[in-house]
Amino acid sequence: MQRKVVEQLTLIASVVKWTAYAAIVGVLVGCGTTIFLTTLTWTSGQIGRFPWYYYFLPLTLVASSFLVAWLAPEAAGHGTEKVIEAVHERMGRIPFKVVPVKLVATVITLAGGGSAGKEGPCAQIGAGLASSFASLLRVEDVDRRKLVICGISAGFATVFGTPIAGALFGVEVLVLGQMFYDVLFPSFVAGIVGYHVAVNLGAQYAHVPICVPPQVTSWSMAEIILLGVWCGLIALFFIEAMKLSHRSFDRLFKSRLLKALAGGCLLVLIAMVASPRYLGLGLDTLDEGWRGNHLPAAAFFWKSIATSITLGCGGSGGVVTPIFFIGTAAGNLFANLFNPQYIAAYSAIGMVALLAGAANTPIAASVMAIELFGPALAPYAAVACMVSFITVGYRSIYPSQLLGIQKSESLRVATGGPIGEMEQATISPRGKSLVGLIVKLMDRFEKKKGGSDK
Repeated sequence: MQRKVVEQLTLIASVVKWTAYAAIVGVLVGCGTTIFLTTLTWTSGQIGRFPWYYYFLPLTLVASSFLVAWLAPEAAGHGTEKVIEAVHERMGRIPFKVVPVKLVATVITLAGGGSAGKEGPCAQIGAGLASSFASLLRVEDVDRRKLVICGISAGFATVFGTPIAGALFGVEVLVLGQMFYDVLFPSFVAGIVGYHVAVNLGAQYAHVPICVPPQVTSWSMAEIILLGVWCGLIALFFIEAMKLSHRSFDRLFKSRLLKALAGGCLLVLIAMVASPRYLGLGLDTLDEGWRGNHLPAAAFFWKSIATSITLGCGGSGGVVTPIFFIGTAAGNLFANLFNPQYIAAYSAIGMVALLAGAANTPIAASVMAIELFGPALAPYAAVACMVSFITVGYRSIYPSQLLGIQKSESLRVATGGPIGEMEQATISPRGKSLVGLIVKLMDRFEKKKGGSDK
């Protein structure tokens, strides 16, 4: 009896401990994120007064690139990737100087017209603040790691106004196919507290109710599955475009200065040839898609290229906001081709489905759809997210993400290591038999078609 009482008291004490720790992290991250978002809004508003502001992109990218290189090389890239790397390789140790450097560098990149996101910096700011808090408490490395994951979750929760999805994303994005359930409770606490702190400090978020089909039918589900496949393929395109951009800039330009100048000039060219809408955050385009307006057919292509160039040449920022843009545009195009009646719904589903595929986070993306667009979208969003997640295969926009499971028994791949270092998947005997069956069915279909034509 005494042992059972001690066990329960220990568990309750653990709940109290992590409630306190996570709440403090939530407050810190809520304040830090609000400062970042307020600074970004004010700076973008000032620069946006000049209609040709993006002509200065080469200079702004140079400034952002050199600021990171000189003061905090750990702040390079799109934020979340570096945080995942820190969690897996350094037990969450992140220097505090990353926080102000990442904030300033990202504001310079985005306000100047660079195509990037605001979530990566918030995740890195949140993780940096949590790591510094852990150093102040002098906790063990295991607890430091938990606190940093709480900081990531709170960063995502506060930047998009989705406390539950943000908390889930911070836990789900670390390992493909696995969740750290021991961090789930404090991540929820940190995300919820951070969100309410940001709201009370004046942060504003968009929540748009979406009109969806009145009931789930066999045809509507088939259409959603096709949309999920489409978003998975677009996610693959974006992932490969990011890889190609980084390799190309590193190969062609050894100088950081030339790399940033070349990337800035290419972005100016995109704005002149295509549209300035593909620069910056692109929040106006997101709102258009969610409200059922038609977007340009090539919008997903141009945003993918602009984001790849921005981050490949040394710009600072995240990738989730561009993923939202690309997914919304992909869903919008799909709806225009197959079911124009539900452009808004398919745009919203496309947004979360592309996130699920590119980041390998189907659960967080499905919950995000509910928090942003209402529960009526849930059945469709969940199916599209899972299909997109499977379609992408063993690739990720975050190369440091660990591979925890095999998505299909038909493809063999070694698990446990970073996705960026993974060897090519091989087809298993079951996969070969499946491919053989598909070939036979296609041959039979062709023969029947040939006979009917005669």
